Amino acid sequence: MNTRRYDCGVDAALDVINGKWKTLIISVLAEESRRFGELKRLVPGISDKVLTQHLRDLEARFIVRREVLHDSRVKVKYSLTSVGTSLNDALGPLCEWGERLADTDQ
Repeated sequence: MNTRRYDCGVDAALDVINGKWKTLIISVLAEESRRFGELKRLVPGISDKVLTQHLRDLEARFIVRREVLHDSRVKVKYSLTSVGTSLNDALGPLCEWGERLADTDQ
């Protein structure tokens, strides 16, 4: 877990979502719980290694919950925690701002 001190809340938030794929992973998990293979399919271009690293980091930061299901074989599902849901809600306006910015740059 990161024990770094931040001068600004934005710095703390950016530290959590730092990485090419994290915001997309959070967005996909906001829709519903997913298994690893589903996440891999819904986040095209991400490698198994990077997806695993990002999921572990998000789990360590209490953004993602990892749940082991015991059916006929062991399955793992990932979902957002309440902290992850609040982060996803906060990312919505930032996403809209970015889309407007991208539209004006064209």
